[in-house]
Parts: sequence; structure tokens; C-alpha cells
Amino acid sequence: AAAALTREGGEDAFRRLFRFYRQRDALDLRGVVDFSVPGSQVFRSQLNISSVSDQDAYRAGLQPVSQWKAYGLNGYPGFIFIPNPFLPGCQRHWVKQCLKLYPQKPNVCNLDLHMAPEKTIDLWGQSTEQLRRKGSSKWEPRSLLEKLRWVTLGYHYNWDTKKYSANHHTPFPSDLAFLSEQVAAACGFRGFQAQAGILNYYHFDSSLGIHVDESELDHSRPLLSFSFGQSSIFLLGGLKREEAPTAMFMHSGDIMVMSGFSRLLYHAVPRVLPNPEGTALPSCLDQALPSDLPVGSVIERSSDEDWQVCAKYLQSSRINMTIRQVLAEGQKFPEESGTNGKGQAASEDSHHQENSRAKRHKPN
Repeated sequence: AAAALTREGGEDAFRRLFRFYRQRDALDLRGVVDFSVPGSQVFRSQLNISSVSDQDAYRAGLQPVSQWKAYGLNGYPGFIFIPNPFLPGCQRHWVKQCLKLYPQKPNVCNLDLHMAPEKTIDLWGQSTEQLRRKGSSKWEPRSLLEKLRWVTLGYHYNWDTKKYSANHHTPFPSDLAFLSEQVAAACGFRGFQAQAGILNYYHFDSSLGIHVDESELDHSRPLLSFSFGQSSIFLLGGLKREEAPTAMFMHSGDIMVMSGFSRLLYHAVPRVLPNPEGTALPSCLDQALPSDLPVGSVIERSSDEDWQVCAKYLQSSRINMTIRQVLAEGQKFPEESGTNGKGQAASEDSHHQENSRAKRHKPN
């Protein structure tokens, strides 16, 4: 059925396939590209091994670039898929940052839009005990961390105007910037500047609607995507929604790079799937950090207590970080009239949906 829908073009072929994979009973996933067993549509991509020293890769928590595997997809020039290149234990750092550090002020999250400022200062502290005690019943009340849908970093994206602005900016996390710079350089984009990040938090009933990331002023720089936790189906389409997309799996630790022709293609996440290994968490998240981290490493050890909270969260969740360069070297934002000084409108849209009927993500 998925193959038939893929062959069938015409009006909004993308949405037809999105709905197919969104269905809870869509168990036939044979048409989904799996980069762990590359098929005919997949080919090996060359990386720029000399552009990232082994030491810098280690500092970012990555294997030497010479050990990475990278793939492209026929028909999608500029698309690069890198199956988990992280060193053992290093994914845990990024999960903890996304749950404990990055949601903190002055960064912005969806909860800010309908909660008093003092209520969103410490989402981690208000959620840890509730998460530790959490059982398997879906009727239990959700902690604040489980109500988190998105966090914005650096230049904060305005969901209503679909724009960034110079007057709504906070410092971009240095560890995430360093990771992004190494991955971009390995893919041939030296000098990439991580200026904006959107973190999306998914549960098994979540999806990410069909959209194009075109708000950045410089489209010559790539879009980097990092995934952690449970798996998902990712749909990559064309320049128009009449073109049927290609479905692929994304697993914990996988990185996607959208550049060149693929930078402005429609894409979506119709479904989050349980880890295919059949365990509560992927085995790559069970691994411990090496005993000796390199000098200058951006990776920090997580305490056992912190990781217990993160692991509990990830048993039913997935985290995705997308990193962008908004401005070209020396470029400035155009003058805007009538801005509110913050540039952040009161909307939670972000294409992030909790069920197939929701056009906008509603507050819990």
C-alpha cells in the first residue's frame, strides 16, 4: 500500500503518505529505507576526513571521521545520512543537555506561552521526582518535562511570522555549536556557524507536520539534524507537495544533513516508533563514557541520578535537535517595522502535533 501511494503523484501526494504512516495500524514498513541495511536507492557518500582532526572529533564526543559511514539517496542531491557516529556514552550528554540545561532561561520553550515565568524557570527540578516514580499507565499526569514540545536557541524562531529577528537572540550553547561545526566540516561545510537551534520533543503519539525550513536568510549552509531516544519515520519529499516522499528510519544517534538541492525540500515525521531492538532503550544509550575524556572535551559526565531521569523520559520519547546558520558571513537582518522588541509571538504551532486531528499543538 505504501509503495502504491509512493508511485501515485498528484495533488498533495506527500499528505497521503504522511497519513498512511501516521496510522497506528500501518505495520507494513517494508518500504521504509533503513540505512543499517542500505538498499538500491542508497549509495555511500564521501566525507571530508581531513577537515576534522581526530582530537576535535573526540572533544565533540564523536568517532574519528574516518570511521563514520555516510550515505546519500538517489534523487536527493545534498542529502547526507550518518548512522550513529557518537562515541560510547556520549549521546547521554546531549540528552541531558536537552532536558536539563537547554530548556532553562533565557532560552524559550512552548510552556512559556501559557505559564507564568516563575513556573518555567526549573522544569527539570519540578519534574525529576515525578518522572522517577512514573509507572506505565498512560493516564498518569504528565510532568512539565513531558509537556515540553520545543525549545529554541540562539536566534529564537517566531512561529507566527516564520521569521528570526536580531532583537530576539540569546547566546548559543558553546558545546552544541562545537558539535555542529565538526559535523558540518566533515560534510564539506567549513566555517559553519551554529546560530539557531530548534529542539523538538516527541512521544509515541507525536508527529511533525509537513514543512520546509526556509526562514533562514542563508540557504547555502546546511541544516543539521540529530536524533536521540526512540526511533521514528522521516519523510523527505520534493520542492512541491505533489511529489511523493521517501520514507526512512531515524534511530538514536543518527545525523541527517540537508544541503544544496535538498536544503529546501518538504519533510515531516509522521510517527515515532519503539526502538527496533525490542528493549526499553537502544543499546547505544546503555554504554558508559570512556574513563579518560580528552582535554577540552565538551562532553560532561552525567550523574547516575540524572541519567535515571533521562532514561525514564526516553522510554517513551524521542529528542531531535536541528541546527541552522541563519545569516551569511557579514549579513544582517532587514529592518522590520512594528516588532514587539522580543520578536516571539504567542503561538505553539511549530508543526508539532499530538494526534492526526490536531492542526496546532494544544497546551496540556
